[in-house]
Amino acid sequence: MTIHMRKTQSSLPADSRRSVLRTLAGLAAGSSVNALMSPIASAALAGARAKSVIMIFNCGAPSHTDLWDMKPQAPAEIRGEFSPIATNVPGIEISELLPKLAQRMDKLSIVRSVHHNHGGHNSGMHWSTVGKPYRIDSTLINPGRADVPCFGTLCGWLAQRDGYSASVPPYVITPFPHCDSFKYLTPGQFGGCLGSRFDPFVLNSDPAAKGFKVPGLQLDQAMNSERLANRTSLLAQIERSGTQIAADMMADIDAQRAKALGLISSDKASEVFDLSREPDAVRERYGRHSWGQSHLLARRLIEAGSRFVTTVNGPSITWDTHKDNFNQMKNRLVPPMEQAYVALLDDLEERGLLDQTLVIWMGDFGRTPIINKDAGRDHWPQCYSMVLGGGGIKGGQVIGASDRTGAYPSEHPVTPADVHATVFAALGYDARHITYHMTDGRPSPVCDGQVIGGLL
Repeated sequence: MTIHMRKTQSSLPADSRRSVLRTLAGLAAGSSVNALMSPIASAALAGARAKSVIMIFNCGAPSHTDLWDMKPQAPAEIRGEFSPIATNVPGIEISELLPKLAQRMDKLSIVRSVHHNHGGHNSGMHWSTVGKPYRIDSTLINPGRADVPCFGTLCGWLAQRDGYSASVPPYVITPFPHCDSFKYLTPGQFGGCLGSRFDPFVLNSDPAAKGFKVPGLQLDQAMNSERLANRTSLLAQIERSGTQIAADMMADIDAQRAKALGLISSDKASEVFDLSREPDAVRERYGRHSWGQSHLLARRLIEAGSRFVTTVNGPSITWDTHKDNFNQMKNRLVPPMEQAYVALLDDLEERGLLDQTLVIWMGDFGRTPIINKDAGRDHWPQCYSMVLGGGGIKGGQVIGASDRTGAYPSEHPVTPADVHATVFAALGYDARHITYHMTDGRPSPVCDGQVIGGLL
């Protein structure tokens, strides 16, 4: 930060002028940011306890009014087919579809007033995970190297900036990437403007499949460590004598190669991804389905040191219930999601990891209050709910409120950026005062949201 001053006659006393100059000097050095922080953010940073994040992301967007923010007094065309049930926290009710989570409400906080204004799946997922709007509201978009990075990418970047040395990648997505379809992937989830070296490790495989194995994590049987070292040395010689590549591109290539070599030469990494090491009873508890085994893998990765793991409850936009919303939620979608979610919370708690692991449940947006002609609900980013637990989150509460139909926030409106600011604060980062650079060289704060009061 450069401060330009011109010599003028000041009306301030000498002591005041010195005070101003000290403050400006501190800002230039980045040492006085606490003076600019809100009391909420300062308190959150002071009590930061989280070390890692697991984000459960429901691609396609679940109906908030059928799960977390029910409207039993609304007309039938709004309230739908499900009834609210009491939780283990007096005064808080959630859907009858979530009886097990209802008994764990004391560990969770519901935010019922999240909103943005992009109704396309990929742009909606971008706003939810990046905390900023994409340049157009569309589903038919794909990632690029100028993208603003999502908070998973940024958590991985911050971890590596701070000397990350675990044997597993800092940011992992399982089982498949955020996408509308495999033709249109969500921008922001990869390294973007930070470079490919900060791409997540995307599983691209179903951990519930028979004989599941992550390709590329072990050396081929015909390749021992000595042969690998010789080939790596030969490659380095060829590159030194070959055509010069732009420095920034070469740095990305070197980083990616080092990452790949680190993974295949580490037995620890392949062991973490090997779910057959888990007792059958544990695997059954999570559910022998893609979501359950992805949640189990997330726990194993966090234990091994990963900082951010996303479990994409897809693939593709499986929660996009334009038709037959109620039967789909009751019979296909909610049961495996709840089973995996409950198992994860319980497992983290039993292992002493819940207090240091922030678990987020979210989606692209919400769904329309009014049921359509196909017994479905359509896209609705104007108001929706998300849930947080662990990692220093105060459980047993509801933050914000929607109006009587669940259409718009009526109390304490919250943006995705505010959610991100809260997550970063839980991890001990004052995200508004940490910057990275866009492809054109402009500095950008890690997050420009406000920490949500009452959550931490």
